[in-house]
Amino acid sequence: MRSSIRGAGAAAAATALVVVVAGSWFGYQQLAGPSCSGEIQLAVAAAPEVAPAIDAAAAQWVSDGAAVGGTCIKVNVTGSEPVEVAAAVASKHGASLAGVGQASGTAITPDVWVPDSSTWLLRLKSGGAAAFATGNGASIARSPVVVAMPEPVATRLGWPDKKLAWTDMLRAVSSDKPLRAGIVEPTQDAAGLSGLLSLTTAASAAGGDAQQATTAALRALATGRSALRQDLLARFPRSNDPTAIASGLGAAALSEEDVIGYNNTKPPIPLAALYLEPSPMPLDYPYAVLPGIDQAKASAAKVLFELLTTQSFKNRLAAQALRAPDGNWGDGFKAPQGAPSPAGGGATVPPAGGTAAGGLDPVAIDRAVSGWSIATQSGRMLCVIDVSGSMKAEVPSANNASRAQVTVAAASRGLGLFDDSWSIGLWTFSTELVGSQDWKQVVPINPLSGNRGKLEQGLAAIRPSNGNTGLYDTILEAYKTVQDGWEPGRVNSVVLFTDGKNDDKNGISQSTLISRLKQLNDPERPVQVVIIGIGGEVSKAELQSITNITGGGAFVTEDPSKIGDIFLKAIALRPNAPR
Repeated sequence: MRSSIRGAGAAAAATALVVVVAGSWFGYQQLAGPSCSGEIQLAVAAAPEVAPAIDAAAAQWVSDGAAVGGTCIKVNVTGSEPVEVAAAVASKHGASLAGVGQASGTAITPDVWVPDSSTWLLRLKSGGAAAFATGNGASIARSPVVVAMPEPVATRLGWPDKKLAWTDMLRAVSSDKPLRAGIVEPTQDAAGLSGLLSLTTAASAAGGDAQQATTAALRALATGRSALRQDLLARFPRSNDPTAIASGLGAAALSEEDVIGYNNTKPPIPLAALYLEPSPMPLDYPYAVLPGIDQAKASAAKVLFELLTTQSFKNRLAAQALRAPDGNWGDGFKAPQGAPSPAGGGATVPPAGGTAAGGLDPVAIDRAVSGWSIATQSGRMLCVIDVSGSMKAEVPSANNASRAQVTVAAASRGLGLFDDSWSIGLWTFSTELVGSQDWKQVVPINPLSGNRGKLEQGLAAIRPSNGNTGLYDTILEAYKTVQDGWEPGRVNSVVLFTDGKNDDKNGISQSTLISRLKQLNDPERPVQVVIIGIGGEVSKAELQSITNITGGGAFVTEDPSKIGDIFLKAIALRPNAPR
């Protein structure tokens, strides 16, 4: 989709993410003109469902003879899946996004990006893209996230008369005869992520063993996951035959726009849109001007944003089955049965002029993405825990538990997320733990189906020694051990916790470690090393010099009480294949 929009102007160069806020319409009124010369090209990548509305608005501006400062602007609007652009942006800015993978060879970073959700911007920021630290773009559209069900299935649950909650959905997918639920891969789909957050929140609040309930919910969804939205939609029943309904997909978190679009094809069995309580994160379509564009493009981007705040654009959104940012809709919009009215009900609307993701919790999003990645993949991992004397230090933010106790607690919680298909082993290390050897095998790497109890006992028995930190010798031996038993089709990794720099007078040097790892590195048998540094004595540069060779990553926190979340995020990282 392409439009030539004439215009130009001057503004400060965009050196960080430009947060475009709602403003007056002076730009369009004052910058319209009868003619222009020259050309500035503005590249806009937008989620496919909103791209036609943006393209049409730009084309209308052209037909009205718009100009800015006498210079023409050409706007190229491309419908792009958010995950594709996110991969390209992450690669450009050095960010890591669990489950996203590498950008395809054709993916480019645009000047303006309108993904379907601000969660993409938050994930980029928390994944290490420092240029995104200033905030998120203002919303230009909205689509509530609903649970889509074949109407006969929804009717059995009381739709449309009964008001249903996420706790009802949790019971339905976790019962002895569970509802056949599906989800689009939530690490790659914002509506899937929103549904995942809502379901896991319901599980964690359900009482009893919250982690067990959450893990069970994740695995129930995992059995019905699809990589692509169209593949998931194709699994809904296409016949009125009771057998087809019973064997087809029974529920999935999708956007309201998805349901309207599906039903517009006149399927034999329409989908009901269930607006469950509490309302999940809607798709909010933030308008983000990406870091590094020049001042003329930044000016053009601001004027284009103003075009997208008018009543006429609201009507264009309605034609695409999308709502305006405040939840209202334009002419011609037909809400699904049971949809809450914009004025009373539905998702909370951010205040005018605020950021689209004002209420989102990046920590909760990271936890959901990491938990999903762990619960839905299979791997082979050696967990290595520092038991040097400094691990006895107390952690004030963890009720004065020792660093070792906090680390063991994080590893124990993480263990509950892995299913029995994983193979996991446990080592400890310090200096001279076994004779002159710095490391000690506590539990060998074996499938969790027979190893889980041994790992739990091994973790519970960990106590700090009086030794120092034999980091380099241990990493080398752990790497060789995992590589020697390398298994195809799985992620083979070392995950090591430490609170200090290498301190081993009889050990190898850093340069020797790097040299040996380079010699051992085999692209046909990759071993990923993840190092989690605890406290202020850790050198991130030292750790990164190692993981730069092996792949994986170095994560450092001065507050050991936070290593639980860091552990989940770290082990959710997987070697990235090109998209």
